[in-house]
Amino acid sequence: MDIPHDLTVLLRGAEHIAALTGAGISAESGLRTFRDTQTGLWAQYRPEDLATPKAFARNPKLVWDWYAWRREAVSEARPNAGHYALTEIGRRVPRFTLITQNVDGLHQRAGNRDLIELHGNITRVRCSASCGAVTSWEERPDEAPRCVRCGAFLRPDVVWFGEALPRAALDAALEAARTCRVFLSIGTSGMVQLAASLAYAAKNRGAALVEINLEPTPLTPKVDFFLQGKSGDVSPALVRATWGAGRDG
Repeated sequence: MDIPHDLTVLLRGAEHIAALTGAGISAESGLRTFRDTQTGLWAQYRPEDLATPKAFARNPKLVWDWYAWRREAVSEARPNAGHYALTEIGRRVPRFTLITQNVDGLHQRAGNRDLIELHGNITRVRCSASCGAVTSWEERPDEAPRCVRCGAFLRPDVVWFGEALPRAALDAALEAARTCRVFLSIGTSGMVQLAASLAYAAKNRGAALVEINLEPTPLTPKVDFFLQGKSGDVSPALVRATWGAGRDG
C-alpha cells in the first residue's frame, strides 16, 4: 500500500509516538468483540448479566464461568502482524507509548513493554474486596475462587460496565497523548469514552493524528492521515516505508 511520504518523514523525526488500539486489532487474531462472543450458551445473557459489579455480586460463579470461557479463546489466539509492527515501532523511536482498550494480553505476547491497559487484563484476577490482591488466573471448575488474604471472591482484573477506568492508567494515557508528536489510532471505533478523548487531547497539543481502520469513524474528519485497511496489512507497511524492513511478525 502507498504510505504518504510526509507521514514517514514525520514518524522518523518524532521523539515520542503514542498509539491507541481497540478491538479491531484483536479481531485480526480471531477474537470477537465482547458482544459478538455472546453466542451458544451465552446468547441468553445480556452484558448486564455478565459484566457488572451487580451481576458478580448476584452470581459470581456465572460471571467466573463466562470469563473462563473468554479466557480460553484468548489463550488460543496469537498476536498478528499488526501487534508485531507496533513492537517494531517501539524499537525504532526514542519513546513509544502503547495504550490499549483490549484485555487479551496480545500486545505483551508480541513483545510490547511500555503498555497502558485502560480496561485491564483478562489473564489477571484481583480481590473483589478492598485488600487489593492481584494474581494470575487459576481455573476453578467447581466454584468461584476466593482471595487467600481476606476470603472475598476473586474477580477478573478488567473494567466492567459502570466502573471507572483505573486512575493511574488513565492519567498515564492522558500524559502520553498530551506529550506525543504523533498519535496513532488503530482498530478503534472512536466511540468509547474516555479512550476516544485521547486523540483529541493529542490534537489539541499539536500532535499529528494518524488513523488505521477498516472504515471511517467519527475521528476520521479530524485526522491528518487516514490509512484504510487492516492493521495487519497497514501497520507493517508503515514500518517498512518509514524505517525499512523490520520484525513485523
